[in-house]
Amino acid sequence: MEKIEILYVDDEENNLLSFKANLRYNYIIHLASDTAAAEKILAENSNIRIIFCDHRMPNELGVDFLGRIKMTYPRPIRILLTAYADMSVVISAINKGNIFKFVRKPWMTEEIISSIEEANKFYIATSMLDIKNEELQKAYDELDKFAYSISHDLRDPLTGVLSAISYALGYDKVKPIHELLLLMQGSVLKLDQYIDSLRDYYLLRRGELLIQEINFSQVGNTIQEFYNISVEKNNVNFSIEVEQNSLFKSDLSLIELILHNLLSNAFKYQNIKNEYKSIALQFKVSKGLATISIEDNGIGIANEFIDDIFRLFYRGTDQAQGMGFGLYNVKSAMVKINGKIEVESSLGHGTKFILYIPSK
Repeated sequence: MEKIEILYVDDEENNLLSFKANLRYNYIIHLASDTAAAEKILAENSNIRIIFCDHRMPNELGVDFLGRIKMTYPRPIRILLTAYADMSVVISAINKGNIFKFVRKPWMTEEIISSIEEANKFYIATSMLDIKNEELQKAYDELDKFAYSISHDLRDPLTGVLSAISYALGYDKVKPIHELLLLMQGSVLKLDQYIDSLRDYYLLRRGELLIQEINFSQVGNTIQEFYNISVEKNNVNFSIEVEQNSLFKSDLSLIELILHNLLSNAFKYQNIKNEYKSIALQFKVSKGLATISIEDNGIGIANEFIDDIFRLFYRGTDQAQGMGFGLYNVKSAMVKINGKIEVESSLGHGTKFILYIPSK
């Protein structure tokens, strides 16, 4: 069990020695004889959970010290040691130093231990609350971006359709109307793609996994059939290899979501200058681990942007229409099934995604 780290601040040498002698076996003890030394110790030891400080310190009262460091070091629990029962000190300490507890001097070891245990429980509770608040703020920030993206990306194709309709109403000839219908078709397809991305986004947020046995040969056949038109349209050599030597169980819908997002990108971001365009999908399943690789010789990703590609709404190129959901959804799905994803890419030469997914 990890030992609790404690800082004890007191200008009396005997008290410092006694504190460490009585508690050193069960806790990690840091000692300081003045508040300047105490602040330095705090700066160098981020795992300190509890601060005991004598009120009557030279140059700076303990309550003033605890109040002053509250903003810089908000998490450690503060306990004031005092030989006085002056209520003004108590009130001042509560207002200034956010004091958790008072311990009267001379202190008893049993009382110190009891105070440590109480303070540690409070530290754990408040730390968990801080973490939850940080997660909540992150969720709010993501929701703000999500709301903005929805309003923008839904309105854009709808505006295109409405504009095309307005122009079409002013034409009598078939040819210009036909051209406007093609523009309308592009806007509707963009909207359809966006709705698919939203579906995937919310699929990832359902609570449970739907575990089933997965035969990757069948998965490969389904994918081959699905991308037949894209293969012919884009003149891409699309190969699939499957090597499965053990039973594998996971959430098939999430794995299909991951594969389709990555393959869709591989087709969309081919290098149009290449005479030979290729995408290779490989499944290797052994000892309860699926290793899946998707490699293309497309436009690739610049090294400085690889860390950004999984961010929500990130778009790295204008070569094809994108909603900024795809790779974010891939990353979220991999986290949900306890998988790991690696990226190897070179700008202008292609990209390789390697997925490691454990069987459930």
